Amino acid sequence: MKPTLLVLAAGMGSRYGGLKQMDGLGPNGETIIDYSIYDAVQAGFGRVVYIVRGYFLDQFKETVARKYSHVRCSDGTPLEFTFVTQELDKVPARFLPVNPERQKPWGTAHAVLMAADVIQDPFVVINGDDYYGKESFRIAGEWCRAHADSKGVFGIVGFELDHTLSESGGVSRGICHYDAMQRLTDVVEHLNIQRDADGVVRGDNSVSGEHVTLRGSDLCSMNMWCFTPDYFDRSALLFEEFLERNSQEPKKEFYIPYAVDRMIRGGDVRCDVLSTPSHWFGVTYKEDRPAVVGKFAQLVREGVYPSPLYQ
Repeated sequence: MKPTLLVLAAGMGSRYGGLKQMDGLGPNGETIIDYSIYDAVQAGFGRVVYIVRGYFLDQFKETVARKYSHVRCSDGTPLEFTFVTQELDKVPARFLPVNPERQKPWGTAHAVLMAADVIQDPFVVINGDDYYGKESFRIAGEWCRAHADSKGVFGIVGFELDHTLSESGGVSRGICHYDAMQRLTDVVEHLNIQRDADGVVRGDNSVSGEHVTLRGSDLCSMNMWCFTPDYFDRSALLFEEFLERNSQEPKKEFYIPYAVDRMIRGGDVRCDVLSTPSHWFGVTYKEDRPAVVGKFAQLVREGVYPSPLYQ
């Protein structure tokens, strides 16, 4: 079984100042997604599903056709691609029309739901603007193959909070807690996380609204999730509950950590916490770009990746 990679690439990049998903950061103009797909293929993935916005769908399709036409999976078959769009009005009909003040779609968990009709096997979710590292994809791929026939079992690849902050401003992270069995017990989205002048990391708890102190060693979600297909039905029910309360809110979002947390608390789902030796990095703000360019250049110098990445 070849797992599917689901790439969340519908973000508008408002803080970054443009489409991060299309920004060439590697020595030959490679994007972060290019490196993620390269690592996923090496780890045995066979298909990529993109979640994008309709207004740049054609551009994405053209780019994929140009870059990946010769990419082959580990068994020699062509790498498959599917495109799905996330839009504000892709909600159950009874919640339409959408509040005209709303400008952004309904968040990452809503984005994943857009792929419900095109994925039937275990899959891994990633952000299009995050670099996760080779080992992370190997670990996630092995988890998917081991759970090809499972239900109610999910996984998360977590990273230490200290290694995911931006010097350019606050970031959003799902803070995780887990038990002695390496099973997730709690994950809560925190917003505007940054290291203050006194060296302490703080952020806003999205549930309570409190501004709280966080530990740099806290394990956090970078939206690298491993799901079995039954995730879709479970998440769809929670999304309807979310809309019952928030359908007219202009900014509320339905996050993956919130959905998984609710499922765990329901008692019929478990989520394995998967450790990785890989180091995360990414671009949230335009000011993050030079550091990421430097990191890719270093990985090429060290022989981790060929250059150019795709011939």
